[in-house]
Amino acid sequence: MPYVFYDTETTDVSTAFAQILQFAAIKTDDDLNEIERFEIRCRLLPHVIPSPKALLVTGISPETLTDPALPTHYQAVREIRQKLMEWSPATFIGYNSIAFDEELLRQALFQTLHPAYLTNTNGNQRSDAMRIAHAAHIYQPNTISVPINEKEKQTFKLDRLAPINGFDHNRAHDAMGDVEATIFVADLVKERANGIWQSMRRFVNKKQVVDYVMTESCFALNERYFGHMYSWLVTYCGCNPDYDSQLAVFDLNSDPDKYLSLSVEELIEVFNKSPKPIRVLIANRQPIMMPAEHAPADTKALSVPESERNRRIEVIQNDRTFRARVGEALSKRFADQEPSQHLEKRIYDGFTSWADKNLLEEFHEESWEDRIGLIERIQDRRLVEYANRLVYFERPDLLSDRASQEMSDWLAYRILTDDEPVPWMSISKALVNLESELESADQDETEFLERIREFLVARPNHLGVG
Repeated sequence: MPYVFYDTETTDVSTAFAQILQFAAIKTDDDLNEIERFEIRCRLLPHVIPSPKALLVTGISPETLTDPALPTHYQAVREIRQKLMEWSPATFIGYNSIAFDEELLRQALFQTLHPAYLTNTNGNQRSDAMRIAHAAHIYQPNTISVPINEKEKQTFKLDRLAPINGFDHNRAHDAMGDVEATIFVADLVKERANGIWQSMRRFVNKKQVVDYVMTESCFALNERYFGHMYSWLVTYCGCNPDYDSQLAVFDLNSDPDKYLSLSVEELIEVFNKSPKPIRVLIANRQPIMMPAEHAPADTKALSVPESERNRRIEVIQNDRTFRARVGEALSKRFADQEPSQHLEKRIYDGFTSWADKNLLEEFHEESWEDRIGLIERIQDRRLVEYANRLVYFERPDLLSDRASQEMSDWLAYRILTDDEPVPWMSISKALVNLESELESADQDETEFLERIREFLVARPNHLGVG
């Protein structure tokens, strides 16, 4: 199966409220030889305020944000989707992509009324080169050099990791430059630690992950949090009956006897404990798993005598009712959580119905004039709101005076609010952040930030909401 390496440059680090400004991808064969490449930039959405720090990192100028020669966000997403569908089926892979770039891509697709799960449906799979680098560092530490940051900690940031291993990364934080660096890191692991590469490749497949977790009596699970690598010896102990990708595993450093008789409600509380005796494993997020005999020396459960570890495994595997209660606890632990009041946070609140999917396909094929009538037939209120935004952004002349005023009021609140708790970047927040960046900026950065300040101050008037 071919690979599609991809990267995004964005307005901020918030995956729900940021916008993709640049998208780049390279399709390779199974041996990572380039077949084709694709790149696109787009204009800034009216309601999105870029973080000064993000612009400083990417070097995207205020002039580029509003360049009329660039496509709109909607037009760019249409082109991105068309290219990725053309390249499918494939394994989609980026650097820290499962946690970041893929979430941004899903939001971009959903907010433009396209199916969000492009990278892991219709035969497609997803991988993450950062997770592969983590696995290589844990299980074959001499494979790659890992740089030390200013805090004297190891860092896997691509702009530091790729150069120290020999890649000329003079286009760091350019989407295509980062795609090339990602391929370099992936190929490094593939060539120097092919066993790790093959193991991680196996676990891009959800079914293979589920089979491994459920059939291995004990295995090593690994993750990186806050700059540290962690390893646990675990055994399977339950599956969410409503979401088969969500599995529970028991840390064999803990004694299961204290948990076997707990109720579902009590087990829900256990998930919030630290350290966690029961961990949640997501099967379609390429978990780092290896046979128990390869567990790193600092894995805590190794201090438990092997006979006791085997007893703990046997106790859990023989208690079907316990595993069933753990699965039920997984399904119920967020049951009382209220839906977010923010539309962008509701992407996972439900799947799009077949009726709405058919309407949305028709929506993209019709003229803008005919799309207005289609909006009234969409059942999912999230999609209705996004459809109205699209019309406002692309063809505001088609809106009634009342609808136009409502959207203008929404836009003004979105960019002008000084309500600090709102989860998006507003102009007031951006100006505060800009002042913070100025404190450590050199002369060139200061000049760039002052151009950003001018852009931010003038933005409301340019949008007609000043």
